[in-house]
Amino acid sequence: MPLRTLLRHLAAGRFARVQALTGAATVAAAHRVLHLLLRTAPLPPLPHLVSLARWSRAQFRAPLPLPLHALLHARLASHRLYPLLRSELHALAAARLHSPASILRALPAASSPTAPPLIADMLVCALATDSQPLPAYEAFLFAGDNYPRHRPSVFSVNRLLSALVDAGRADLAERAFRAALRRRVSPDLFTFNIVISGLCKAGQLRKAGDVAKDIRAWGLTPSVVTYNTLIAGYCKRGRTGRMYHVDTLLKEMIEAGISPDEVTFNVLINGYCSDSNLAAALRVFEEMKEQGIAASAVTYTALVCGFCGEGKVEEGVKLVDEMQDLGLAPNVATMNNVLNGFCKKGMMADAENWIDGMVQRSVEPNVVTYTVLIDGYRRLGKMKDAVAVMDAMAGKGISPNVRSYNCLIAGFTHNGDWRNVSGLLDEMKEKGVCADIVTYNTLIGALCCKGDVRKAVRLLDEMVMVGVEPKHLTYNTIIHGYCEKGNIKSAYEIRTRMEKDRKRANVVTYNVFIKYLCRMGKMEEANELLNEMLEKGLVPNEVTYETIKEGMMEKGYVPDVRGLTCSESSQNLSST
Repeated sequence: MPLRTLLRHLAAGRFARVQALTGAATVAAAHRVLHLLLRTAPLPPLPHLVSLARWSRAQFRAPLPLPLHALLHARLASHRLYPLLRSELHALAAARLHSPASILRALPAASSPTAPPLIADMLVCALATDSQPLPAYEAFLFAGDNYPRHRPSVFSVNRLLSALVDAGRADLAERAFRAALRRRVSPDLFTFNIVISGLCKAGQLRKAGDVAKDIRAWGLTPSVVTYNTLIAGYCKRGRTGRMYHVDTLLKEMIEAGISPDEVTFNVLINGYCSDSNLAAALRVFEEMKEQGIAASAVTYTALVCGFCGEGKVEEGVKLVDEMQDLGLAPNVATMNNVLNGFCKKGMMADAENWIDGMVQRSVEPNVVTYTVLIDGYRRLGKMKDAVAVMDAMAGKGISPNVRSYNCLIAGFTHNGDWRNVSGLLDEMKEKGVCADIVTYNTLIGALCCKGDVRKAVRLLDEMVMVGVEPKHLTYNTIIHGYCEKGNIKSAYEIRTRMEKDRKRANVVTYNVFIKYLCRMGKMEEANELLNEMLEKGLVPNEVTYETIKEGMMEKGYVPDVRGLTCSESSQNLSST
């Protein structure tokens, strides 16, 4: 069979003729033909061979053997057919059949020395694009170990960092960023912004600020996106004094000649509202108007949430009306915020009317809407009305979610109605609604309150078994339950279990133990725990000081805080 005839059929895409001429009636035979063609000298046109490979995959519904696919990659890289190489690597990544290391090790040793690192770089990009951040990170590390002189492209590095941040792995994103710099990658502003975003999402605001400071060292200038990311990080994850940091960043941004945009103002308004500083939020809102930046539905929703959260529902309603006057359609989140305001104030008739009005405003109530209403009735102890809302949801074709059930479970456990609690838990199982951490914490808290701490521990075991991670609140509730029963030994066992679960005792844990020991008259032990807490860097809160004052000092015991004199301890307590 002349090679020229075969190539002519390949070029025309007549694969049935190719199959007939070569006898490639099986997948193994098709692979042999492709392998021979890839080894032919001179090499046939590679686009035709890629077409043959794709036909083989579709015809026999089987992937190419890894060595054969690796040979194809090497040929494409050597001939600089990068679009085809990227496409084949994306196909290989999407198949998820091989580890990155095995793919790269399969490359033929005789290939061009520049081919393997180039393929590794493209593989990182393909895996990251296919939402496989950990394999992409593995490929990146493999390339660094095996091709140390190769400089990765900033494009692939950015794709990798973005995938890791999206997967919540800011720790790996930071490591990859540092490794890329060591491998002489020249980062661009996108690189820095991605890392800053990941660190802010992880609450590592100081590290994010340090990365931002490095931007200018690389001859780059921070953008409005850089500052918006940092400001949003402090607004969402910052602690005490967070808005001070926000004000500092805003001042620095303006001094750098960077004008705030709509996102900046929205983030600031949301931050001040979350900080219960409505006056500052309104000032920002007015400044936004003065600068000619039109407020969006996001802006108004943040303000509505802030006002209604502070119990100023009437102002929230006025803002919704103002939105509509400006031609901005309130969405279901905006309307639910007002509803939540009515429910928190116990204005259930207004809440019901508001839901009726939602439809008139062309806003369809959703599961959150009805769950807010259920919770409103639950807060007032009107469990019959809460159940009626749940039934009405079903009548409207809206399925309750775990939060809907949690609201009812909280109400029934508060009333000691365990029969209805059991019925709800059975219903959740029937409908495939999985209990979450709130469900378990509610049940554990209720059991501990009525003295059934052993049942609470069984629930703790069940949580772990079904993959729901216990929180500090979970463990502290059980510790408190055992202390109330006078079972200090079991309480300490739960603390040990908590610390094995990589959760260090926090200030609440220590407060529970110190209060119990004070009540039992074991002042020295309580004092020892107090010092242990301080030595671990935990900051006493109001409950700690109240316990020391009422449980120790008013009973004639002055705590011996290591590093302080008795008078200093007394003075600190008095001032607090």
